[in-house]
Amino acid sequence: MPRYTVHVRGEWLAVPCSDGQLTVGWLGREAVRRYMKNKPDNGGFTSVDEVHFLVRRCKGLGLLDSEDLLDVALEDNEFVEVVIEGDAMSPDFIPSQPEGVYLYSKYREPEKYIALDGDSLNTEDLVNLGKGHYKIKLTSTAEKRVQKSREVIDSIIREKTVVYGITTGFGKFARTVIPVSKLQELQVNLVRSHSSGVGKPLSPERCRMLLALRINVLAKGYSGISLETLKQVIEVFNASCLSYVPEKGTVGASGDLAPLSHLALGLIGEGKMWSPKSGWADAKYVRLAWQLLAIGLALINGTQMITSLGCEAVERASAIARQADIVAALTLEVLKGTTKAFDTDIHAVRPHRGQIEVAFRFRSLLDSDHHPSEIAESHRFCDRVQDAYTLRCCPQVHGVVNDTIAFVKDIITTELNSATDNPMVFASRGETISGGNFHGEYPAKALDYLAIGVHELAAISERRIERLCNPSLSELPAFLVAEGGLNSGFMIAHCTAAALVSENKALCHPSSVDSLSTSAATEDHVSMGGWAARKALRVIEHVEQVLAIELLAACQGIEFLRPLKTTTPLEKVYDLVRSVVRPWIKDRFMAPDIEAAHRLLLEQKVWEVAVPYIEKYRMEHIPESRPLSPTAFSLESLCKNSIKIPESEDL
Repeated sequence: MPRYTVHVRGEWLAVPCSDGQLTVGWLGREAVRRYMKNKPDNGGFTSVDEVHFLVRRCKGLGLLDSEDLLDVALEDNEFVEVVIEGDAMSPDFIPSQPEGVYLYSKYREPEKYIALDGDSLNTEDLVNLGKGHYKIKLTSTAEKRVQKSREVIDSIIREKTVVYGITTGFGKFARTVIPVSKLQELQVNLVRSHSSGVGKPLSPERCRMLLALRINVLAKGYSGISLETLKQVIEVFNASCLSYVPEKGTVGASGDLAPLSHLALGLIGEGKMWSPKSGWADAKYVRLAWQLLAIGLALINGTQMITSLGCEAVERASAIARQADIVAALTLEVLKGTTKAFDTDIHAVRPHRGQIEVAFRFRSLLDSDHHPSEIAESHRFCDRVQDAYTLRCCPQVHGVVNDTIAFVKDIITTELNSATDNPMVFASRGETISGGNFHGEYPAKALDYLAIGVHELAAISERRIERLCNPSLSELPAFLVAEGGLNSGFMIAHCTAAALVSENKALCHPSSVDSLSTSAATEDHVSMGGWAARKALRVIEHVEQVLAIELLAACQGIEFLRPLKTTTPLEKVYDLVRSVVRPWIKDRFMAPDIEAAHRLLLEQKVWEVAVPYIEKYRMEHIPESRPLSPTAFSLESLCKNSIKIPESEDL
């Protein structure tokens, strides 16, 4: 019986076909029916008949006629894709799936706005702008600053004053004066020639962040862009029309010239752009080209590529650092560790903020009068004096990661609201000044430090996975599976964690210690911050994946301790994991389980189920609780996000 593998909205469905005389249209309808059946809300549809779709091959992306017979149009077990009308195309390639397959998802135009003034953008807001949660508008103060700055530029052009990048060439050509009649050509040539990046394009989310951050910098009023042009750029952002920006090509001084040039290239109607309706297409079809006068350098000179990626890195690092404490606490329970190492007095005499906060979280999650643990009670009178460092020293190791993130977040937040152009236009003085604010050393050094710091969460997690899998250390079945030998259990999952940790060791080598002279020695020291940002994100992703494996292993360890229960908050974490991954009874395809656990961490689901208990405990232990580290949820943010604090009877 022929069978076809059909991709519908991010899910793969196997559809058998008993009759080769059925049509491509039938295959599409059957795939949609199966997709709806798997969704609690039927995928947002009431019936298959209301769904309009196209069917195409995954390889080559050729469209299929709905009336064609299956045995004529397709081969057995061919991969096809159902594209539902109204869905928006995302260009994210999925390496584990057939070549050329892309995800489709509903694009919802945001209704809310964030007002940018160039001074108050934070990392969380920029990430939300990247996700498409908000549109942008300018504050009235920002508009006035931009107008005054532009008046200075208009005066320079009118008076034919020699100013770098406005009436001269760039870099080595800074002494070449350009005639007024060629100033427009100068700016367009600048954008075209500097659009020389390579590699995969930034995702729409990261491109949105890049564009939003550039708008915020322009809103400061030191760039010389006209208010009319800036409003056009904002219009492009609000329509989610995004340029094709290759991820490689910046050395981080003079700013991120190559990626920002690609960003500007789409704005003048050249290169490629992406929009929810068109997917990737020629920019002139996605968005009309505009006449941009003397603003080429204003759009491309700055550290926004480094900083926008660094912003995502900081937010993801904060999320995984919080959840690492919860995962480690669950592992400690499974390995029958003691809570004594988290005693308040121990950490009060070494009062690092991060260390104190991590120890507090462990106390709030582990065995206590608030939520006793049957597992802890089962070994209360054992003869073990102390635990291995990977359990006992979590506050000291996880703590410095929290403090590192706080340090880096402070630098990135400052950079978000900094003018990084050259030259700078100072309207109050009526002049422009050339300087070096475009140099990316600040975010580059900070992101190298972030990678080194966050990596340690994976390094210590991998050692805890070893303890869970090793029967001589855990007193559990080898590799956490019954019938060892017939089943291998978590044997290779641990190898995966070890491989990721080893890869991180190479990625943690600082990119900012390198510098190569460019632009005929005019730009003779650079930051290499673009690579610092990209590899920081890769390190953080590896940390997330290692902790996902530990989370699965710890939950599997719980299975061998039943019917004993752990504490209420950790049981909630166990229940969350079991809602997406079933217990490991015998060997099965493990990669999807790891991905499911990784998704829980990415979406901060583990934190969401545990944080009410952490904060409930905090409120009842105010004297012993120090101020939260900047990476922790505050009570104010809990209220803002409407996180429910459990009543005492829930505990």
